[in-house]
Amino acid sequence: MDALNEITDLLYAMGEPMHGSAMSDEEALAYARRHFPYGNYCLVRDWIWVTLDVTEEQRLQLVQTQREPALIYAHTVVYDSERRWDVGDFVRTSLLHQFHEGFHFKTLNTLYLLLGPGTRKYAKAETVARIV
Repeated sequence: MDALNEITDLLYAMGEPMHGSAMSDEEALAYARRHFPYGNYCLVRDWIWVTLDVTEEQRLQLVQTQREPALIYAHTVVYDSERRWDVGDFVRTSLLHQFHEGFHFKTLNTLYLLLGPGTRKYAKAETVARIV
């Protein structure tokens, strides 16, 4: 039951407020098409920035692969240029590679544009792995 409570807290409990872009969905799509004409981007809303609880050894391994112990869980996909997810789907990203402009969350494979308000939360990797 603890695992279920941890997942529920991660997905629905209050977190530290964060701000993504204030653009509308249409403005964000036009922005993405203009700035990233070759695709590989995903626009998301209702997002959670999850900072993973990792050991120092794990953190150093991530540094070697140019990643950080953070990912995004978004309740709502607005648009995915690669059509991996439908509008309205949820998405869990892979680990953070770079963060720019206050709303560009880049993994090694995809750029996620964080739209509207979000929250920051902390979780164990095992908890995040249980979300399918």
